[in-house]
Amino acid sequence: QVQLVESGGGLVQAGGSLRLSCAASGPIFSINFMGWYRQAPGKQRELVVTITSGGSTNYADSVKGRFTVSRDNAKNTLYLQMNSLKPEDTAVYYCYALATTFSRSDFSSWGQGTQVTVSS
Repeated sequence: QVQLVESGGGLVQAGGSLRLSCAASGPIFSINFMGWYRQAPGKQRELVVTITSGGSTNYADSVKGRFTVSRDNAKNTLYLQMNSLKPEDTAVYYCYALATTFSRSDFSSWGQGTQVTVSS
């Protein structure tokens, strides 16, 4: 059905920046909800930021003021601009989507994840 492909992860020094991308493809009728999540070694997956179809955002306190989510609706792509990175931001970052297909069936999808490593 619908696939999410992430890119943009890598190794960066503390204080640096990265920009993650999540490209959605497939029989998408509408995207109801999207978000970025992350999972550090030995920890549970946690919310980074969510964005609704209307553009409302909700950031985790730990990234507020440093990360910014945005969308390019023409390209069905979600972005995460990550500034002032800290070692505690090190994790695998995942894109998530809740959408409706052209057949009007709802689905939820996760991207494959992209590694972000911040060195001290």
